Amino acid sequence: LLAQSLLLLLPMGNCTSNNSMSGTTNGEISALINNNGARKAYEGYDTEASRIYHENRTNEEQHQTEGGMIKPIIFGGLDGILTAFAIVAGAAGGALSPNTILILGFSNILADALSMGVGEFLSSKAENEWILTEREREMWEMENYPEGEIKEMEDIYVERGMEREDAKLVVETMSKYKEFFVDVMMAEELELKVPEDDHVMESFKEGIVMFCSFATFGAFPLLGYVIIPLSFPDLPSSALFTSACAVTSCVLFLMGCVKSLFSTSKWYLCGLETFLLGGACATVAYTVGQYVDNMLQ
Repeated sequence: LLAQSLLLLLPMGNCTSNNSMSGTTNGEISALINNNGARKAYEGYDTEASRIYHENRTNEEQHQTEGGMIKPIIFGGLDGILTAFAIVAGAAGGALSPNTILILGFSNILADALSMGVGEFLSSKAENEWILTEREREMWEMENYPEGEIKEMEDIYVERGMEREDAKLVVETMSKYKEFFVDVMMAEELELKVPEDDHVMESFKEGIVMFCSFATFGAFPLLGYVIIPLSFPDLPSSALFTSACAVTSCVLFLMGCVKSLFSTSKWYLCGLETFLLGGACATVAYTVGQYVDNMLQ
C-alpha cells in the first residue's frame, strides 16, 4: 500500500495549465472519463480537460473515498511510531538493556494499540449517536413548527450573502422534502454530518484501522532491536538505537508523503512537516530519559 501510494506522488506527465484539447480523439476522451479524469484535470489545472470530462461522463464522478480513513491511519500511525520510539529513546537515554527495551516496547505497543482502537470505536459511535439525537430533535421541530425552521434557514443564507428573496425561494423549495431539508439543516445550522445507517460498522472499521495502524507503525522502531542482533551479533548496543533513529525518521517522512495524497500540499513539505514534528517529540523523550538517569545516579 505504501509503495502504491508513493507511485501516485510521481509527476503525472507534462500537464500544463489550459492545455489545448481541441484535437482530442474519442479514445482520449474515453481514457479521460475512465481514469478519474476530473482529478487529473484539477491536478494539472487543465480547464479544458475538466470541461470535456463533465460533458462526456455517463456515471458518477469519482472521488477519493479512502480519505475517510486518513484520520485513524495518520493519527494511529503517528501515535504508534512516536510512542514506540519514545520508549526506545527514553530507555536508551536511561542506558537500559536491549532486552528490557524489547519487553517494554512490544508490551506497550500492543496494549496502547488495543486501547486506541477501542477508544476510536467508542468515541466515533458516541458522536454518531449524538448527531442522530440532534437530527431527531430537528425533525420534531420541523414537523411541529416548520415556519420557525424555515425562517432560521433563510437567516443563515442571508448572513452568507444571499438576497432575502433568493434565500426564501431556495429554502421554501427544499422544505417540501422534509428528510432532505432536515439533513441540510444539520449541515448548515449545526455543522454536523448525518451518519449513514451502518454507522456502527463504520465506527468499528475505524477502530480496526486505528489498531492496525498503531501496531504496525509502532513496531518499526523496535525492528532494529530484533533484526540487527540476529544479522550482526557483534555490533554494539549503540548501533541498535542508531538504527531505530534511522528507521523512525524514514517512516515519519513517508507517512507525511502519503498524507499529501489527500491534501493540496506538496508531498515533500508534508513529509518534512511530519518528520520535524515527530523528531521533536522523540528528542524530548530521549532528553527526559537522559535527565532522569543522571538524577538517579
